[in-house]
Amino acid sequence: MRSTQSAIAPNFAPSDLMLQVSGLNVYYGESHILRDVDLSVPAGQMVCLIGRNGVGKTTLLKTIMGLLKPRTGEVKFSDIPITQLPTHKRAKLGIGYVPQGREVIPRVTVKENLLLGLEATPEGRKGTAEIPAEIFDLFPVLKTMLSRMGGDLSGGQQQQLAIARALMGKPRLLVLDEPTEGIQPSIILEIEAAVRRIIETRGISVLLVEQHLHFVRQADRYYAMQKGGIVASGLTEDLTRDVIQEFLAV
Repeated sequence: MRSTQSAIAPNFAPSDLMLQVSGLNVYYGESHILRDVDLSVPAGQMVCLIGRNGVGKTTLLKTIMGLLKPRTGEVKFSDIPITQLPTHKRAKLGIGYVPQGREVIPRVTVKENLLLGLEATPEGRKGTAEIPAEIFDLFPVLKTMLSRMGGDLSGGQQQQLAIARALMGKPRLLVLDEPTEGIQPSIILEIEAAVRRIIETRGISVLLVEQHLHFVRQADRYYAMQKGGIVASGLTEDLTRDVIQEFLAV
């Protein structure tokens, strides 16, 4: 049933990989959280990271974003070493991040929340910037709420806003940490459809941490984590009931 990351990575040349994580070890104090993690995200594909709560998924995403520093290991983005780069420089290289909990700014309007995403572009935010129509094509509800405060939106609407804000930075890799957490099923389906459309129309790569099985199956590939390490990987179309039970069941 189990396979390791090596079953995936040799099939791709470095130029085909948007993200490469190699031998990553991360500690909180003396607590060893991530253990020799290897993970790859091919260009133009969605990769889903699955595992029960507390196994290190969010820690891995924070390390990829530069919010945590690894003790050993390397992170490459589009074959560029970024392990030592600060978070804002990773964003300007083209990594968009939607953290768990969304972190929408509550007392700022939806429009201002969106325009803040421009700070991640190489040119930054300039003058009277406008919101591209494609943002509203992906998330129509936001167009009707531009003057509302971010904190007044529902959880599902805030999640759409957070993803849209990340897209304003024109990322080549979108990193999503449990985007369906606490959201009603109908909105989950809308977010799933939007993410797939982003991949198909923009060619963006996606690294997704998710527990919702239907969303997991939208990904091209999966990695399963347990006790801070990658213990299984493969094509999501080959996800067996046993793997789902082991790594997704509560």
